[in-house]
Amino acid sequence: MRFTSHMAAALSEARAAGTRGEVPVGAVIVAPSGAVVAQAGNRTRELNDPTAHAEVLAVRAACAALGSERLPGHDLYVTLEPCPMCAAALSFARIRRLYYGAADPKSGGVAQGARIFAQPQCHHVPEIYDGIDAAPSEALLRQFFQARRDHV
Repeated sequence: MRFTSHMAAALSEARAAGTRGEVPVGAVIVAPSGAVVAQAGNRTRELNDPTAHAEVLAVRAACAALGSERLPGHDLYVTLEPCPMCAAALSFARIRRLYYGAADPKSGGVAQGARIFAQPQCHHVPEIYDGIDAAPSEALLRQFFQARRDHV
């Protein structure tokens, strides 16, 4: 089976989030068949919900669509390394593979900081592939935060 990246769709969700004034992070969940099951961008400000990260919203939508609290065999593509909250949610959802773009030295929870998947309390660890389309993911974040600094 040939690998097909869905990071372009995640980047599209991230751009849409940035346009809404949200931190530009996008996520896409893909079924074992390769079909996109759910996609989302950050909506923490819009929904007044600190848990409305792209990954959590995508997991919620995929679980609702499938009528299940778990997503075994499903893959998640996200433009930024998941934070500890999102990494834990991915473990609880039993995501098979995690593909992410930009590393997050400040708030990451996978390869940085809390390293949720390395904790003995973590019951499921997805396969992890980092650096997928990292350059456009990083550029989107850099531009977003630079624009915020320029308008202060």
